[in-house]
Amino acid sequence: MNNNFKPITAITMGDPAGIGPEIVIGTMLDQSIHDCCKPFVIGSIAMLEKAAKILNKELKYNKISAPTEAKYEMGTIDVLETGDYDTDSIEWGEVQELAGKMSYDWILKSIELGLAKEIDAVSTSPIHKRAIKLAGVKEAGHTEIYENETNSPYALTMFSCHKLRVFFISRHISLVDSCKYATKEKVLENIININEELKKVGIDKPHIAVAAINPHGGENGLFGTEEVDHLIPAVKAAQEMGIDAIGPCPADSVFHIGKSGCYDAIISINHDQGHIACKTLDFEKSVTLTFGLPFIRSSVDHGTAFDIAGKGIAGSVSLIESTRVVSEYAILMHNRSV
Repeated sequence: MNNNFKPITAITMGDPAGIGPEIVIGTMLDQSIHDCCKPFVIGSIAMLEKAAKILNKELKYNKISAPTEAKYEMGTIDVLETGDYDTDSIEWGEVQELAGKMSYDWILKSIELGLAKEIDAVSTSPIHKRAIKLAGVKEAGHTEIYENETNSPYALTMFSCHKLRVFFISRHISLVDSCKYATKEKVLENIININEELKKVGIDKPHIAVAAINPHGGENGLFGTEEVDHLIPAVKAAQEMGIDAIGPCPADSVFHIGKSGCYDAIISINHDQGHIACKTLDFEKSVTLTFGLPFIRSSVDHGTAFDIAGKGIAGSVSLIESTRVVSEYAILMHNRSV
């Protein structure tokens, strides 16, 4: 890893009525973050001040209009604001249209900076789906917004948890529909894209395991035919293309084997299959990464936590991990490109 390169990493504040402002402060006051990147916040100084009072912190702020104006100094929080909002009306723990608009505006600013190559990475705090809907946002969440607004051909979701890299064929659809969605064509497409994205971070020949859908991998059709009809043909087609793919591997063991680093990536067929494995291993250090964008993006893997917002008890471990991991991947991508 090139220790001379420090990526510029934007941290979006997320829904200001949630725990975002609190965990952003905790992240920006963590020395390890300043050691691995040049962090700044896209958000609201007023909301940070409200959170700082709750946390009994006295902070210094540097209001910037571009990353080039940031000081990147421990003890001073560089903040890029996107407008003049009525922050006095924001109530902790409440779904509000204004909060949804603010969180969306901060996402759009990160995309603008990413497309202009003014930043290397983005670490996103949690947004609230109902709030952004009230603000008129059509997309379901972060991943869809980043994919659409960057006009990317695809956006691959990957969980990073210790040595596990877990990608997903589908996420926010029903379990029944996810089985139907995992066709040979869709699985093969994902294997190909994952193979290419991992090469960008320095893995020359990724070893990719595909998780099975049914118990014991279907037992040759005894417990279901999805493996025979779709997963096995997809893996064979990938192998014929020179990709080091294996599977389908029984889902009750593939993640246990993978946590030791045996695979460069595991493909989870549906949302819960991979989420349960990673969150059981380490809930706070399960980080979501998005590949396929013009820049690398990460997110905490928890929500806005409205029930504890504004109480000063939210932990920053997940956002710290999100920011650290995405910065490390930005360094890997930089090293690969030079």
